[in-house]
Amino acid sequence: MASIRYDDAVVIVGELFKVAEEAFSTTQAASVSPAILRAADILFASNTQSYREVLLGCGVARLLDSSINIRLPYVKQGSDAFNGRTLDEKVINPFLQDRMIPCSKGPYLAVFRRSVELKPEIAAGLRDKDGYAAMMEYLSALEKADKSDARLLVIYLLHRFIMLRDASNVAVSRISRLSLDQQRITISNLLKVQSGGLIPVVLVVAMLRTIKQCYSLDWVIEWQGINVADKASGAGGDITVRKANEVVLAVEVTERPIGEDRIVSTFNTKIVLAGIEDYVFVYAASQPSDKARQVAKTYFSQGHEINFLQVEDWIVNNLGTLGGKCRAIFTTETINLIASREVSAKIKVAWNDVIKNIVQA
Repeated sequence: MASIRYDDAVVIVGELFKVAEEAFSTTQAASVSPAILRAADILFASNTQSYREVLLGCGVARLLDSSINIRLPYVKQGSDAFNGRTLDEKVINPFLQDRMIPCSKGPYLAVFRRSVELKPEIAAGLRDKDGYAAMMEYLSALEKADKSDARLLVIYLLHRFIMLRDASNVAVSRISRLSLDQQRITISNLLKVQSGGLIPVVLVVAMLRTIKQCYSLDWVIEWQGINVADKASGAGGDITVRKANEVVLAVEVTERPIGEDRIVSTFNTKIVLAGIEDYVFVYAASQPSDKARQVAKTYFSQGHEINFLQVEDWIVNNLGTLGGKCRAIFTTETINLIASREVSAKIKVAWNDVIKNIVQA
């Protein structure tokens, strides 16, 4: 029997999943052949979850040791066989569950008879023959591939698991109370997640909604998708706060550097055209340049305030003065925003991870 280091398997799956997840967020999947695309379409449309989960285990085994015969997933099948059941129980299934990907809860290879060899001829005894044939086609490609191509095939397989998760309804962990220190840790860890700028926007919207409720303000808070152009939507920024149809505050949430040119452009294309008197850049990382701050001072003399706030500091400072009741409101608002269908499963899982670590600390 070929020996598998399960710790190494965990590392490989985790590393390749990050690659697949990043590709998914940019809609650029690994390049695979049309035949593999068709096989994956059939596999992930199948109700037989075992096929795609077994295939992932075979792909990981192939990357760990090219001498393994990935058609022999039982230890008694020969010196080049591998322990597919242990690999599934220690690595594959826990990983899929941890990443909130829909997966089977039953025994390994439950759809097959005991000590099965993964060969085309056993399809005769299976109900889902199309799904099994697709699995065999993908398995054959893994066998023939060199290590680089096998890696791409596993990345694409993980990409399809991510697509499966994204199409499902990922449950968001709900917690009623967080202390101020826990809020700070939560916000800090969420801001480390690559979200295309969505997480900072969600946190700012949640904070504004909290302020509105805590002070009983007659605000209407409007916000838009992170990739929606402000000019096209008619909004003054990513978030617009109105009162009686007048703009109280326009907020642009950014992860990009804020330089002089950006301030001038924002002033000419948004602030002046919409007659906005109070405009705030909420930044996640890069400090505004000195020239940007100087230009903002110039516009202040013309009746337009342009201010700059660091997102984590601003939220934590507000939470520190609003009190426990309002901190609970902020938590609820954040959860409700993250739980919405518009927010990707990746961000939901990131939230769940952050909360799990907080609770276990």
